Amino acid sequence: MIKSIALLLIALTSRVQEVEAFQMQMNMPGMVSKKVIVTGAAGRTGSIVFSLLNKDPRFDAVGLVRSEASAKKLIAKTNCALEEIVVSDVTQMEFEKEAENPHPWPYALDGAEAMVICTSAVPQISKVSIIKSMLKIPLNILTPKKKAINFRDLKFKYKPGQYPEMVDYVGQKKQIDLTKKMGVKHVVLVSSMGGLDENNFLNQIGKDKNGEGHGDILIWKRKAERYLCLSGLQYTIIHPGGLVDPPEPNKMELVLDVDDKLMQNEKKSIARKDVANLCIAALTESGGKSVSFDCIGRQLDEGEESLKSAKEAFKAFLTQGKTCDYALGPKGM
Repeated sequence: MIKSIALLLIALTSRVQEVEAFQMQMNMPGMVSKKVIVTGAAGRTGSIVFSLLNKDPRFDAVGLVRSEASAKKLIAKTNCALEEIVVSDVTQMEFEKEAENPHPWPYALDGAEAMVICTSAVPQISKVSIIKSMLKIPLNILTPKKKAINFRDLKFKYKPGQYPEMVDYVGQKKQIDLTKKMGVKHVVLVSSMGGLDENNFLNQIGKDKNGEGHGDILIWKRKAERYLCLSGLQYTIIHPGGLVDPPEPNKMELVLDVDDKLMQNEKKSIARKDVANLCIAALTESGGKSVSFDCIGRQLDEGEESLKSAKEAFKAFLTQGKTCDYALGPKGM
């Protein structure tokens, strides 16, 4: 008799698990999805975040892009529906003129509980520097210990109006202001590691030989991060190392720390998909905590099999009680 009851309980438990799994797959009524806005959704990292959210029945993802061209790009990348995308330039919204327009954002964004900010200024390579580097190849080949192309000779610049100050500071401030106006509770911001070093080479992009021009991308990013920290919103700020797209399956284990300590590592790269998965983990595992951290991927040694998921790595990091110290960094921050 006892054995029969035990078998019945096992069967019932198995059936309940099957039903729960089916509900997860079908997103059936009774399961409330969290609405999440992804800005910069057509970008290389943003599109992965949006795609993961879009496939996960726990979320109702909305991709926010600036132009119709970006919307078409996102549809081509993720095969999403047109109604899952909103075309709007947040930087042009006027929150100060509330009496004239109390609802300056598209109504399709209403009801969001979280926003993942993936916008960033993107430098373009100078065609002139490419030509100059190509012309140096014959001489470089004949010179001992010289590479055919010295990649440091290549110059990068930002498109007019898409400088780091406008995109990574002014633009991100606008997005943070938007979340407060809409009643969004949690902001996940994908930023960059290296913000404590004003001499980081990334800050030189966009400047001329005299140090003048539109650069300092890491400094502007860090200013936006501080603005978010002081906003009163729950936040998760992610500082990835160099973003790469390794072939699947990814053999890199996530390492999380704070205050640019990981900059001491010889290899400081991380897969974009790992960063995207950390964004998902932040949305599900934060438990109301605000945190800022750095992250890279560590290549597994021969014979190593233990790979923590992004969720496991993030949860383990939260138990340490660490977060980045914004009292550190260049003066004027």
